[in-house]
Amino acid sequence: MARAATTSDAFNAIAEPQRREILVRLQGGERAVGELALELGMTQPQASKHLRVLREVGLVQVRGAGKQRLYELDAGGLLPVREWLGGFERFWNESFDRLSEYVQGLDRPRRGE
Repeated sequence: MARAATTSDAFNAIAEPQRREILVRLQGGERAVGELALELGMTQPQASKHLRVLREVGLVQVRGAGKQRLYELDAGGLLPVREWLGGFERFWNESFDRLSEYVQGLDRPRRGE
């Protein structure tokens, strides 16, 4: 089965570490392309390319402010990822519950001690 293009869904878009880092930085608020590029140690065209991918899958929004293009996080685009990860929440909760029961059992005195 062919892999979907990086611009087709959030999963493929966030598979790239630099795009994930962009999203982390946008959690703090709106940022200019040049500012992101400088912070991430990349050229402005590289940052713009990553931001285009994120915009096309609905993870960021852009607006013009004079000569600048300002980007902000659109966390709603991460909903499919959150829903998919939620399927693992039960697994982890059950695993941690079992671990907690095991650790509590270690604290209890054993018979004959």
